[in-house]
Formats: sequence, structure tokens, C-alpha cells
Amino acid sequence: MKKKFGIIGKPINHSLSPLLHNHWFKKYKIDASYSIIEAEEKDLSDIVQKIKNKTFTGINVTLPYKQKIINYADKLVNDAETTGSVNTLLLNNKGYVVGENTDVFGLQAAYLKEVVDGLNKKALIIGAGGVSPSVILSLQKSGVKNISIINRTHEKCLFLKKKFNFLKLLPWDDLETEIGNHDIIINATSLGLKGGQDFDFNFSQCKDEAIYIDTIYNPLKTKTVNFLEDRGIKVFNGLDMFIYQGQKSFYLWNKINPEIDDDLIDLLVSKLK
Repeated sequence: MKKKFGIIGKPINHSLSPLLHNHWFKKYKIDASYSIIEAEEKDLSDIVQKIKNKTFTGINVTLPYKQKIINYADKLVNDAETTGSVNTLLLNNKGYVVGENTDVFGLQAAYLKEVVDGLNKKALIIGAGGVSPSVILSLQKSGVKNISIINRTHEKCLFLKKKFNFLKLLPWDDLETEIGNHDIIINATSLGLKGGQDFDFNFSQCKDEAIYIDTIYNPLKTKTVNFLEDRGIKVFNGLDMFIYQGQKSFYLWNKINPEIDDDLIDLLVSKLK
């Protein structure tokens, strides 16, 4: 019987997840399909029920439902339990719908292996939304202890501090200056996303030896990435994180660790040009 997978979120049409997973299904000769499911919050319970009755084999979750889906899953495991953020749902052998988080792995595998001497590095996370708990945990797992967060709405930072009490909270008005005080800067907002708003200043305060990571992959190069790259600063866009988190989801569902090869990279990049 053909397996059905999908991704829920809103908006969701920009997602490359169907391209990624359908490429791997074809490569590994798995009879399955993966589609976009534009969902309202009222649909979440029904989607989880469809995993329980095996209409769906697995579901990915993106904004704005990474926290909201927790109310409907039977249990959280591993990084999902620590972060309170879910991006992958599956049915376990006891018939429970389990919430997992593969974003933490995606960040570590894609970028944080680049971090040397994490104990002495200062990290700044811009944004306190759905992916931010995963960013915090991945930095922590990579040995970075000095982590600050800055967000337009300060209350969201306070919520994260309850979960991660070591976080330093910074006022949004100080963002432009604070960029110059940190070694690792991660944009976990949607600022710079194709067709959306962008930062209203350039990152000229950034240290020459800093690392800048953007969780956005569409466009491949945001205005900020272009600006910092021109200055010779080490930059990463969100595409590698996206691929690695997808790789782990695919493994959780199919028990196959899919290869990330040039054909796959070329396919994804061609859709972003």
C-alpha cells in the first residue's frame, strides 16, 4: 500500500520538502508520496488522527504549528521534549503518535561543526519564534555556553528563558549594536524571506571573524548574506539545515539514511533560482 507523507503549515507553498522527500522515495524505490497540506489550527487534531489510523505514515510540521501540535501528539521524545518544538510526527510500535524534533540535528550537522572553541564564543539568536528553541539547544549541544536572544516582542524571550534559564535577554532596540559583540549570529526570524520584510539596517557592526547563519533558504542569499559575504565574513544560508533535518525525518520514517548528493543539491538550488 502506498505510503502518504506531507508537511503542514501556513503559509506552506514555498516549502521544498515535497521535492526533497519525493527525490529520495524515487531513489530508494519506496512506494510513497509527499505533499503540501495547508492547515488551519482547527485541523491539527484531525491530522494527528490520520497518522493514528495510518492514512498518513508521517508528517512534518512547520510554522506556525511547531508548538501548537504538541497539544495533539501522544508523547514527545528526545530533542522535541527538551525544546517543546516539534517538526516531525510518526506512529510508534505501540500505536502512539510521537512528536520528534530534527531541526536541532539539522543545525548541528549543517553549521555548528564549524564552531571551534565554543566555550569562549558568544552567540546571538535573532528571533524567538518556532525554530528558536532548536537553535538554542543545538548551540548548547555544540558547547556554546554564552547565548543571548533578542526579539521584537520581549515576552516571547521571557517564555524561552523559562525553558532555558541560562539565556541572556537583550532589547530589540540594541540589535544593530549587539551584532558587534557576538561571534556567532543566527537569524531565526523570517526577515529576509522572499517576498517579505527585511532588516532595516546593514550588518556593518559584525566582527570580521564572526559566523553568520540564516535559517532562511528562499532566497538562497538574503540581502544580509550578500552584504556579509562581500565583506569576507563566513556565512551560511538555511538550505543545508533544511536538507539535514529532512534527512533525519526520512530516516525516522523509513529507517533508511538517505544520501545527500550533487543531484539533490542541484535539484533544490534550481528551484530557488
